[in-house]
Amino acid sequence: MVKKVLIISASPRTGGNSDLLCDQFKKGTEEAGNTVEKVQLQKQKIGGCLACYGCRGTGVCVQKDDMEELLDKMVEADVLVLATPVYFYSMDGQLKTMIDRTLPRYTQIKDKELYFIATAAAGRRAMERTMDAMQGFADCLPGARVMGRIYGEGVYQKGEVEATAAFEQAYEAGRSL
Repeated sequence: MVKKVLIISASPRTGGNSDLLCDQFKKGTEEAGNTVEKVQLQKQKIGGCLACYGCRGTGVCVQKDDMEELLDKMVEADVLVLATPVYFYSMDGQLKTMIDRTLPRYTQIKDKELYFIATAAAGRRAMERTMDAMQGFADCLPGARVMGRIYGEGVYQKGEVEATAAFEQAYEAGRSL
């Protein structure tokens, strides 16, 4: 069965380490015969949640930005990949903002396979809080199953991830779909 895969890259740098792992995952996914789209959050206009609850009962946010289209894609996908660099032991602001903005329809993002990708200059232990935070989001999605976690550890400069095991792991995770 062909799966519809949505990769959400929260890297503020095109070609940054977490973004490169997204590209590897995408490459493997395409080679496996699945359909895949990669969205770079830094190219989207997504404002922070206003906590106005204007979406209650309607499922539609009062803000008119790129989040409405991204939510449609998230609901339609079979597989979601969330990727972020680690900033101060957590996900970056772009990913957190996007997660918060799923409020109007998060219960419709159901029965998904999820993969988490994180990169950091520090080691794996320093990345666990980030993975836990992404797991917290997954725990709110009905029927979500986390299928894999990819740790791009010990990388700081752009491109360093290419010399790590995570580079091949991202490709193989995509191929396994």
